[in-house]
Amino acid sequence: MKKDLLKTGGVCPLSRRSFLKSAAAAGILSSLPAGILQAAEWERTHYEGDYETFRNACPRNCYDTCSIKSYVKDGVLRFVEGAKESTFTGGALCVKGFSYPRRVYSPDRIKYPMKQIGRGTGNWKRISWDEALTEISNKILEIKKKDGSLLGMALDKYSGNFGITHYGVEGMMSSLGYTTRFVGTPCWPAGIDAQNFDMGNMWCNDPEDIVKAKYIIIWGGNPAWNSVHSMKFVYEAQERGAKVVVIDPIMTQTAAKADLYIRIKTSEDGSLALGMARHILDKKLYSKEFTTKHSKGFDEFAAYLKKNVTVEWAAEKSGVPANVIRQIAEEFASASPATIWAGYGLQRHTNGGVNVRAIDAVVAMTGNIGIEGGGARYGHLHTWGFNYNAMVQKQPEGSVGYLGKDKIKSEFDKTDGTTATYSDRTININKIAESILTTNEPPIRLLWVACKNPFGQDFDRNKLKKAFDKLEMVVTVDQFFNETVQNSDIVLPCTTLFEEYTVNVSYWHYWIGLNEKAIPEQYEAKSDLQIAAMLSKKMNELEAGSCTFPQITDTKVWMEKEFNDGIHKLFGIESWEDLKNGPRKAQLPSSASWNEMKFGTPSGKYEFSSDLAAEYGHTKLPEYKAPRKAYDKFRVLTPHTQFALHSQFNNIDIMRDFNPEPFVYINPAAAAAKGIKDGETVKVVNKTGSVTLKARVTDIVAEDVLVLYEAWFGGKTDFNVQELVDDESSDMGTFKTGAPGVALHDQFAGIEKA
Repeated sequence: MKKDLLKTGGVCPLSRRSFLKSAAAAGILSSLPAGILQAAEWERTHYEGDYETFRNACPRNCYDTCSIKSYVKDGVLRFVEGAKESTFTGGALCVKGFSYPRRVYSPDRIKYPMKQIGRGTGNWKRISWDEALTEISNKILEIKKKDGSLLGMALDKYSGNFGITHYGVEGMMSSLGYTTRFVGTPCWPAGIDAQNFDMGNMWCNDPEDIVKAKYIIIWGGNPAWNSVHSMKFVYEAQERGAKVVVIDPIMTQTAAKADLYIRIKTSEDGSLALGMARHILDKKLYSKEFTTKHSKGFDEFAAYLKKNVTVEWAAEKSGVPANVIRQIAEEFASASPATIWAGYGLQRHTNGGVNVRAIDAVVAMTGNIGIEGGGARYGHLHTWGFNYNAMVQKQPEGSVGYLGKDKIKSEFDKTDGTTATYSDRTININKIAESILTTNEPPIRLLWVACKNPFGQDFDRNKLKKAFDKLEMVVTVDQFFNETVQNSDIVLPCTTLFEEYTVNVSYWHYWIGLNEKAIPEQYEAKSDLQIAAMLSKKMNELEAGSCTFPQITDTKVWMEKEFNDGIHKLFGIESWEDLKNGPRKAQLPSSASWNEMKFGTPSGKYEFSSDLAAEYGHTKLPEYKAPRKAYDKFRVLTPHTQFALHSQFNNIDIMRDFNPEPFVYINPAAAAAKGIKDGETVKVVNKTGSVTLKARVTDIVAEDVLVLYEAWFGGKTDFNVQELVDDESSDMGTFKTGAPGVALHDQFAGIEKA
């Protein structure tokens, strides 16, 4: 039997069995074949005994940011579990988290620095770290000599690893000089701006206090898949008598658990919220105390509603019956506390930000801001007060940078004799392809990609390929041969979370988790910090003083430098070493955000009417804004899958056991009109591109909607939903993130039999 099990496990079969052991404990193996269950049992009976244990924290871009306890024996990561000390994680992980050991020991992992002979040819050659860094450093120096600056070197980095020390990638760029940075975020910027205009910051209640709510609306989110640990608090609230309402265009797994599911027309969230607000106003169910004492502009908002909004109008726009709008409006306003969880999907539209503002207004006018169990829940950065030591690096002396649109000047060129003030050149991260193709003086010559997979996640992929072809060098730091690596010249292998020190906090819950180095770096993998230190050493060998990044390769030293007295006080610790005993929760006077009713707005109050919003080109009030006009028959929605996080995890063989192939989900009536049967191969086509895959006929989607779950599936499948997504901007995001978001869900397409 052991020999047979070794065949199923790849390079490190133990990791496959360990995943199954942990997964069995979590009760997620009911659909797996008997042979795999036997493998899990073999692991239990053959590897009992003492383990070294370590504290880790999941660094993926996810609500849950799970605290992990890892078990190591003979230098090998055997299995993982959720940290029991965290009342949020509660000793469990999601299905992705349980696959971590297999990720570490995957036979597909990039093991050594590699150079591609002819970008995109697949003709890879193993090279040494010294060879890789020498070639990269020479290119950097060549660019500086050619252009007189390093603005021709660009960084494309985002959230593939959210460990705090991974901001050292930005620090590495600064240590070389002034460079080009892609700024903004594709994830949640419209909602961030919306909540800043309304409340002066993005700050949500502790998700654990949702158990205190009497009425819960989950609007445009699917935590049953994407924040599994939050669901236990939703369930507990239900058991205590709370009503749970889910508003979503798709009948999600979360909707299946709700007391009431409401299907809304996609991107019409604002009309529904405004209809609710109008009915609450008419019934005088709003909080006079909150609107009078703690808000600005409520009378203006009320006048707008009376003049422009009716429940019947909202019903026509949103597709939600008028009687249902009245019902949920009255129920929400009458329950105390009541809360709305606004998911990130609902703001990925050309009107997404103003729609979030309308939802915020419903919560505010009913007096549910600033109370436990209430709140307009979106996200927060309240526990992120680190030093960001790795990120804050100085440019080398004499560095030349950006002075304005397409102008690069020496500091001695100024006629008034003063010293120039330089900066990095910033470009919208959601328009990378267009920017690379059109940016000049100087053009982007070298692209450094870290913690991101642009070919898996970015938009207008046909244009992206043309953009990469224009670049003189592409360097990608990654763990797997994904599509971006395939379009790179040099790939540098990076560590997993178990091979380095860092620290993690969440943008949703209030826990902090230490990430310890549990196992040695595998093969020749290096952390982002180690790569930066090694590049600094090579740069200074070739040209003294050309890079200021400290040549420290111990990730523990970097992690220690992120802590300060404020972090210690917030989490009730004397030193980071206290976190070796388990994660800690922020010690706040209340689980409610804005509990002192002191808002971060210019007025210090909740602002129904925002002058700041007007300064950024929006209406002062959360007025109705029409959706993007359809350019094809079906709306295309591309939400997250349960089995991957963007382009990560689904390439692992174990995860493909759960999720072996992609599908397009189509309503039975729409399928019948097209002559499409369940399981048939179809082609989804729009102005941006096309994908070919099998159809699943189901009434979980509306008749005019197609759903394709986002993922890089790995293996032989070249499917990618981004083939259908253009780079149309959302309405907000510039105020707080430097660039507008992207209207991911404002896409349209046709469908036919293949």
